[in-house]
Amino acid sequence: MQTLLVTGGAGFIGGNFVLFLAKETGVQILNLDKLTYAGNLDTLAPLRGNGRHVFVEGDICDRDLVRRLLGDYRVDAVVNFAAESHVDRSIDGPAAFVETNLLGTFNLLDCAREYWSGLGSSGKNGFRFLHVSTDEVYGSLGPSGKFAETTAYAPNSPYSASKAGSDHLVRAWHHTYGLPVLTTNCSNNYGPYQFPEKLIPLATLKAMRGESLPIYGDGSNVRDWLYVEDHCRAIWRVLEAGRLGEVYNVGGDSERTNLQVVDTLCSLLDELLPDSPHRPHARLKTFVDDRPGHDKRYAIDAHKLQSELGWGPRESFESGLRKTLTWYLENQAWCRRVMDGSYRGERLGTANE
Repeated sequence: MQTLLVTGGAGFIGGNFVLFLAKETGVQILNLDKLTYAGNLDTLAPLRGNGRHVFVEGDICDRDLVRRLLGDYRVDAVVNFAAESHVDRSIDGPAAFVETNLLGTFNLLDCAREYWSGLGSSGKNGFRFLHVSTDEVYGSLGPSGKFAETTAYAPNSPYSASKAGSDHLVRAWHHTYGLPVLTTNCSNNYGPYQFPEKLIPLATLKAMRGESLPIYGDGSNVRDWLYVEDHCRAIWRVLEAGRLGEVYNVGGDSERTNLQVVDTLCSLLDELLPDSPHRPHARLKTFVDDRPGHDKRYAIDAHKLQSELGWGPRESFESGLRKTLTWYLENQAWCRRVMDGSYRGERLGTANE
């Protein structure tokens, strides 16, 4: 692989993946991002002047643009991160999730199929389309068990339903047209450059300001937490050696309740901010009405990825969270710029209110 088209490469996971590529590989990076509220050029600031990175502002639904980029840059692989990804926002406005996650993925697949069909035999054999998805497509687990690649889909939110549909399209383009695809389904990511609407960055910034830390329901909902750099290494490994047409689950083997996440975060902030007037930060916790249709538990079985491709997470939840909080404490200017007044940490996704 010489040139990768990375879609959504100014967002949280996509941006971290682009930074990973620039640091750890020698590939050319063509970065396509619409720059919605969650996509920020500030995330890509370390790449200014890097000749291996080309940024293009644009929409994955723009067929002419996608076709032109594939052909002009002789792309060897597409890695699709572009997505609307916040469950609460999907409850308030599902249309954008259907457009980007479903129709956008369709457009990428169809343009890639057309481009791939015109390549010579060596180019066709080397081409890859890797679709980055989520464990939320599997629905909700009970107190035991984990999601495997063979788990039936049962999405419960507009977000997860739109991602489930996009996963099915990827599968269909492989089985119908032979397009060489790969799919990864990951657990909850956390780390640097995450837009402060998600639990960890939102709670971090609120705690620093002495604001209440809202916890849905009784805080017993469980997620499997995955440090974003571990996820980036997994995607690269699947792109390198994954079997065509296969799905690989990526998890951090770090199940925590939301309450445990906030308690650990508060304890670390007490240590990292010894002079904070808001210590102990745990006193800022507030329990609020639960999210509509809130899935009870997610947990990923990543055995297939580990056994076939030799990947495993390097960070525990505690070590990854310490790195994450340290990054946010040292990069408060980034947070102020990306939030730009359009989002102030208010609650979203209350459905009927």
